Amino acid sequence: MQQQDVYFVDGVRTPFGKAGEKGVYWNTRADDLVVKATIGLLDRHPDLDRAAIDDVAIAATTQQGDQGLTIGRTAAILAGLPQSVPGYAIDRMCAGAMTAVTTVSGAIGIGAYDLALAGGVEHMGRHPMGFNSDPNPRFLAEKLVSPDALNMGCTAEKIHDRFPHLTKERADAYAVSSQHRAAKAYEQNLVQPDLIPVSAASAEGWKLVTRDELMRPESTIEGMKDLKTPFRPHGKVTAGNASPLTDGATISLIAGERALKQHNLKPRMRMVSFAFAGVAPEIMGIGPIPSTEKALGKAGLGISDIDIFEINEAFAIQVLSFLDHFGIADDDPRVNPWGGAIAFGHPLASSGVRLMNQLSRHFEANPKARYGMTTMCIGLGMGGTVIWENLGYKG
Repeated sequence: MQQQDVYFVDGVRTPFGKAGEKGVYWNTRADDLVVKATIGLLDRHPDLDRAAIDDVAIAATTQQGDQGLTIGRTAAILAGLPQSVPGYAIDRMCAGAMTAVTTVSGAIGIGAYDLALAGGVEHMGRHPMGFNSDPNPRFLAEKLVSPDALNMGCTAEKIHDRFPHLTKERADAYAVSSQHRAAKAYEQNLVQPDLIPVSAASAEGWKLVTRDELMRPESTIEGMKDLKTPFRPHGKVTAGNASPLTDGATISLIAGERALKQHNLKPRMRMVSFAFAGVAPEIMGIGPIPSTEKALGKAGLGISDIDIFEINEAFAIQVLSFLDHFGIADDDPRVNPWGGAIAFGHPLASSGVRLMNQLSRHFEANPKARYGMTTMCIGLGMGGTVIWENLGYKG
């Protein structure tokens, strides 16, 4: 086997929908969401030999029902790929799709693979996070984790406790800014080209879903002030400054140098490094800080070398803690230029590829940006970071 560079060629996603009975995907299967995204991605590359795909890695956090049964393999079959193409399921909670990408990238990098599909799906309406899980009693009996460490909202409140200067007012302001940036990106038709429309059944009949359902462009700081704090009386985390429960799927095409030449593929960006790191589960939101420090170290870069940041907005406080640590302003234009998960939604295991897709589009529009980063916090106390290089960089 011969080592080779790894490239993000293309990526798409379904529009993200509100989880629950009132959501647009309530009557849509999870596997159908990722299959629709996969077909949409491959339709953009009609000359690509489907049999050349070495593997299909699909992530889901709650792997049961229509999100179970080795969803990478079942999705490959349902999407019409040759039966010779294998697939598998993967789980790293919120970083599922990110881990799917880094896992196949590792195989491509050492030369075992040349071409792979990697993505994720989460139908949080039908499969709530942690549903039917059975945490080992040792977690609490031996005080390995805090009793509320499995409640992501509680972990966000604990970051506010740790960093009192990161106030609710700052979190609300950041959330409103995310909503406004996302709305502006939609107005400029920047997001829509990478959305794959989905036909969804409802009580009123079939409808074609073409837009994200959860955006709230009318959000104001004043309107955020009196929202309930469901995780703690008089807390700081609200529905306004957190990502909503979401359904949706993402998929990407990842390739090595040999595949680029053989299949005449034009990549969007090159993988430079990646890293995952662990932190105390009860403050899982600070996970991107050590994972970013590791990824920067592996790349031989500093935080000042990063020109664009795509940070998953599980909670506004999580993003603020990252920015505060690295000395980046709350309103730095390099951070989530089109908004983030607070506006679009966060269907857990699928979000990593959304970050990558948006970063690649930022690169296309910014030839002076050389390096970018996708990073996110992960349940049970982890963080993940991938650093990418803009292939259109012109210095």
